[in-house]
Amino acid sequence: MSKLTLDYPVYSLDRHLLLPAGTALSEEDLHALISSSSADYRKKIPLMQFGTVKKDILDFVRQPPGNAVFSNEEKLAEVIELMEQVQLAQPMLESIEYFKQYDSYTYRHSLMVFAYLTLLSKDLVPNYQVRIKEAATSPLHDFGKICVPLEILTKASPLTRDERKNVEHHTTAGYILLCYYSQNVDNIAAHVARDHHERKNGSGYPRGISLNNRMVEIVAVCDIYDALISQRPYRPVSFDNRTALEIITTMAERNEVSWEVLQALVAHNRKGNPHFTECIISLDKRGIISPNNVYGILAD
Repeated sequence: MSKLTLDYPVYSLDRHLLLPAGTALSEEDLHALISSSSADYRKKIPLMQFGTVKKDILDFVRQPPGNAVFSNEEKLAEVIELMEQVQLAQPMLESIEYFKQYDSYTYRHSLMVFAYLTLLSKDLVPNYQVRIKEAATSPLHDFGKICVPLEILTKASPLTRDERKNVEHHTTAGYILLCYYSQNVDNIAAHVARDHHERKNGSGYPRGISLNNRMVEIVAVCDIYDALISQRPYRPVSFDNRTALEIITTMAERNEVSWEVLQALVAHNRKGNPHFTECIISLDKRGIISPNNVYGILAD
């Protein structure tokens, strides 16, 4: 593992300091951190039975903008059945409840990425057990945002450079937290949390690596798609579905995201839901940019 230096501290949800700012993170550090815990997180609970998660997911996918992809009730039932196999440890469930109470945007986003990932994995991941493992990673991809102050996460005006770096810290923080709670430095969800903002051409963060992991590639596309078509604190009006898909197509043209994953997503947006291998992606760009979008604009 290439070393990452923490610009900000990593705390657990109960505000216990795990690693201070300035730590040059290594695998040895992670093993030491895992060894320092006396807690047992092996007991897991089905996510869909936790609180109102199942009800909320069904509400989200049956109303705009989620219903653009989940219009087929038979396919939706198959997706829900797969999602019901996913089990998470208590700290992961507590993070989801935290976002539900304090950051409704991240709460909805985490559940929708879970739903999109589960749908696309049916096309792109042949093995059923692997699909379940993959689905279990997606509601945790933003786990590290528990380390980002709420006033930054929910800020509607442009972020400062320091605030932007603080938001980006969620990738490394999520990796550390999920390694800690799973007691495994090779935990799949931890790697997804760390790498879902990396890009195939090396232009992402936190490490600027060339992304070449199918599981992370699917989460990355689902993450981008839902962020574009949903209201966000920094963008009061979401992008329409066509524009969102065109933006991701442009990213694929720049070799930032996977063409195959994009094909699967576009296929589920087409009438009749053709098989993704038969889906031809239009390179024509006629979308409309959302007004008053301050994403990427810095205040300093």
